[in-house]
Amino acid sequence: MTAYFYPLNNVIQDYAWGSYSSLNTLFGMANPENKPQAEIWMGAHPNGCSTILVDGQETLLSDFINKDMAAVIGAKTAETFGELPYLFKVLCAEKALSVQVHPSKAQAEAGFAKEEAAGIPLTASVRNYKDPNHKPELVYALTSYTAMNGFRDYAEILAFFHQLNIDVLSELIANLDANQNEQGLSAFFEALLSLEGEQKEQAVNELLAFAADNQTDELFALLLTLSEQYPGDIGLFSPLILNTLTLQPGEAMFLDACTPHAYIKGTGLEIMANSDNVLRAGLTPKHMDVEELVACTRCVPMPKDTILLSPSSDASGKGNVKLYPIPVPDFNFGVYQQTENERLHTTSAEILMAIDAPMTVSHANGETVTLQKGESVFVPAFVGEYSVTCSGSFARAFN
Repeated sequence: MTAYFYPLNNVIQDYAWGSYSSLNTLFGMANPENKPQAEIWMGAHPNGCSTILVDGQETLLSDFINKDMAAVIGAKTAETFGELPYLFKVLCAEKALSVQVHPSKAQAEAGFAKEEAAGIPLTASVRNYKDPNHKPELVYALTSYTAMNGFRDYAEILAFFHQLNIDVLSELIANLDANQNEQGLSAFFEALLSLEGEQKEQAVNELLAFAADNQTDELFALLLTLSEQYPGDIGLFSPLILNTLTLQPGEAMFLDACTPHAYIKGTGLEIMANSDNVLRAGLTPKHMDVEELVACTRCVPMPKDTILLSPSSDASGKGNVKLYPIPVPDFNFGVYQQTENERLHTTSAEILMAIDAPMTVSHANGETVTLQKGESVFVPAFVGEYSVTCSGSFARAFN
């Protein structure tokens, strides 16, 4: 008999910026090898595919999907995407991730085709495009979560740089002052990231000297922390150019294509389109292609009051459900609290994760699965309707 619910065995990625303790603190997960635990991947991405048990055999989730894609992820999703179109994660940042921009779908398709034609190996350090897809993301804070997202207002950026009064940057600042528009900000962004040698060293040193004199200010204290993680990096200017904010647990934000952003510290849930395309803009020892980055960046300010997402309750008006507005078809995301046999209907493949309490997933045929906090389950599209009981919160990824 075909099972309806498939508990996931997920890959934990041990990237250097990850936390050693967050998964243990939140979910009681052990860390026997004492490695940084940066991300739990829930999904079918080839770089970290979840496994499930099918008739007692450990099976890659991707193989299970490919056996009958229309039934497992839904006919419409199969036709549109040809794969599970999202990757769901728990992300635990102890150190800052690089400042990055993700290309739009059209930019990714063109860039991928160009690099393929040029014969650049997918594993090459200078490769910009790993696949022909965009990578919009949503992050939902489980702890206090510090991040950067989108450009500050022109006047705000200029005020910071006038305050710094760094000689080697005077021409760049004068140009931005005279051109407070998309073209002016784009030219400023490119010129700043392109600084090299003595000029770059002087600019960063003067920035850090100013930060040291003003470290009672939260923003400049943050700069000094980042400088310990990425000494001499031009990305240390990023908090003065980008909106810097701290999400509180339960708050969420969307990270759109062509928008610079960075995660600085904290643990959250992240859902994204199934892509690995990253153009870096600082706070990294990795390859930075400034010209390609700027070509893929929309250099317009993002008003601060538009950064946090306002959730809605579901169509039946139940207040225990937070559904987040997502402007792309690749994924949807919701958080449910204190549910008793909450009926859910699916036409796509779903992944549920217990956040802070056990949850039980049930079908009318009598099949049930109970998950502990931090555990997740795959629900194929063919399940149709099922119900969930949870005394705490659980997250739902679908499309």
